Amino acid sequence: QVQLVESGGGLVQAGDSLRLSCAASGRTLRAYSMAWFRQFPGKEREFVAGVSWSGGNTLYADSVKGRFTISRDNAKNTVYLQMNSLKPEDTAVYYCAADNFAYRARAPQAEYAYWGQGTQVTVSS
Repeated sequence: QVQLVESGGGLVQAGDSLRLSCAASGRTLRAYSMAWFRQFPGKEREFVAGVSWSGGNTLYADSVKGRFTISRDNAKNTVYLQMNSLKPEDTAVYYCAADNFAYRARAPQAEYAYWGQGTQVTVSS
């Protein structure tokens, strides 16, 4: 079983950049594909970006394509989400998640067995 801890959230202005990190412990991240989700108040979590175990396959939500980049460093057991050109509508709690199916990034949150506790990102206008 893997434990996930997100960090890097905070308060930024529209147009700024932020990098989220997700550090894993308990098991190597090579065993999992990884993803970032976000949750707006009163809404279901939505898929943001995913990456296969090797980093060779990525998937993005249309709303973040061209602005966000997911990456991973398996040697450091860490996954990242680089967020550029942030907008107020990106304000949410961001979660990282691990999927036992390691070979391809998948969007449905039901596919993900392990979750972090979340980190708040707030973008002011």
